[in-house]
Amino acid sequence: MEFTIKTGTPEKLQTGTLVVGVFAGGTLDGAALALDNAANGKLAAILARGDLDEKAGATLMIHDLAGSASERVLVVSLGKQDEFGDKSWRDATTAAAKALASSPAADAAVCLADSTVPGRDIDWGLQQLTRAIADGAYRFDATKSKKDEKRRGATNIVLLTANRISAGMDAAVRRGRAIAEGMALARDLGNLPGNFCTPTYLAETALALGKQYKLKVEVLERDDMEKLGMGSLLSVARGSHQPPKFIVMRYKGAKTKDRPVVLVGKGITFDTGGISLKPGAEMDEMKFDMCGAASVLGTFKAIAAIGLPLNVVGIIPATENMPGGGATKPGDIVTSMSGQTIEVLNTDAEGRLILCDALTYAERFNPACVVDIATLTGACVVALGKIASGLLTNNDALARELLDSGTSSGDRAWQLPLWDEYQELLKSNFADMGNIGGRYAGTITAACFLARFTKAYTWAHLDVAGTAWVSGDAKGATGRPVPLLAEFLIGRCRSAEA
Repeated sequence: MEFTIKTGTPEKLQTGTLVVGVFAGGTLDGAALALDNAANGKLAAILARGDLDEKAGATLMIHDLAGSASERVLVVSLGKQDEFGDKSWRDATTAAAKALASSPAADAAVCLADSTVPGRDIDWGLQQLTRAIADGAYRFDATKSKKDEKRRGATNIVLLTANRISAGMDAAVRRGRAIAEGMALARDLGNLPGNFCTPTYLAETALALGKQYKLKVEVLERDDMEKLGMGSLLSVARGSHQPPKFIVMRYKGAKTKDRPVVLVGKGITFDTGGISLKPGAEMDEMKFDMCGAASVLGTFKAIAAIGLPLNVVGIIPATENMPGGGATKPGDIVTSMSGQTIEVLNTDAEGRLILCDALTYAERFNPACVVDIATLTGACVVALGKIASGLLTNNDALARELLDSGTSSGDRAWQLPLWDEYQELLKSNFADMGNIGGRYAGTITAACFLARFTKAYTWAHLDVAGTAWVSGDAKGATGRPVPLLAEFLIGRCRSAEA
């Protein structure tokens, strides 16, 4: 998909679909007013009939509007003007993106960039708009025998503005497109079944990204993990015939002396629950249990394409969690890389077992901060649903950065407590800790477990079990939290420049 920014008026632009936004029940302004003037009031007359719902994101397609050089005009409701904010903006841009993705027109012009939210600038609007349109065009057909060779949808997009084009606006479009491409990679990896997307496949994807963007990528094998003492990670891998991989990626955009941000992604490429076997219903969705790893790979693709001036390390512990004669049993005790012992009370609480060794490994990079991303607990889905990712951290300033990045990107998170009182639930009679904390506060006790391996640095944990994929008719990976992570890293660069 190609994006171009142009300054001009909409009525003279020849394109397959022209997109304009209007506020509910209000007078026309901007691009919509220019179109209405060219149409001698025809657009206002059509809208006065009530064919366009007032709710933000409602759409109305008008063909051959008088005075317009475009074949179609897609009118998108921005909602009520006095209620216009981030949500109504995103509802409008998402609706426009959906309509363009199913349009028979190969080219389109979008006049929404100037309708920015109060408190946001045009650069923010352009980045979010570009990302929404590119992400809206995403399709997954890699595992289908017949590809859609005549796929509908606009592929050449003009972003029309009345403003003078600046270098910042160009950069915003590039960022939006790069983030969408990172999301697409994360969605592709999540959507691939477990017999395709194995730990080896994740490693090969990382190596391919390294070759494309000149990243340093290292893949540790089972023997390497054994030498490092990663007994916790390897305990999860024991039941699988697929070899585990420990992937380390380095993006260098700043000086060598600058401490990196470390991203750690859970890479369970299929989770049966192990000996603590999951119910059969919807177990197919456990192919999505590597979406934390996918988000790290997607974020690396985005920041490399943008060329962010900072250092980032990505760590992905990757394995399957399978039952079998060699699999870890409930009650087994394993020794982590940190030397701490763990009583495995439930083999389906495996994500924390692979992450704890990765978090210990992260210490060697002297990180500015560490953020781990994991589809970790069903309890997080119960608590927050499919709207917000769970956030737990040992540093309030880092929490504020991530929460603000989530709000800015629309990829929101919500902070849960990480109080010492919850640590009591992880007590074990036979080891330093158990890997579960009982029935209650499952998301919090999982993070409390991880916190025992992150005392050497500033750390945050994102539980994306509810947000990394959706079920039902629209079943598939979402690409989250790539937008949050990318915005967080972009924000770190802005803070360094200030």
